[in-house]
Amino acid sequence: MAGSDEESLDDLPPSAKLVFKVLEYNGPLTQKGIVEESMLSARTVRYALERLEGIGIVDEDVYFADARQNLYQLNETADEFKSGEEADAEACAAE
Repeated sequence: MAGSDEESLDDLPPSAKLVFKVLEYNGPLTQKGIVEESMLSARTVRYALERLEGIGIVDEDVYFADARQNLYQLNETADEFKSGEEADAEACAAE
């Protein structure tokens, strides 16, 4: 992205892209759930979540089942990062 200071999903490391896909396919998860699904280390998942939060596509909320943990989920901004086929399929399903 020449001349742009704004970071996008394409600019993130593969671990952050994997965490994005895990949240996309599984819905809201705790950090522990993301670690289990992605098979990445907890430290790598923490870093990936920081990067995803930094570009504004992941929201962090309180996990009410265990308030010591946080629940991570994609927000509305994440819809623009979905692959073309998935966005087309969702658009057709909505009609």
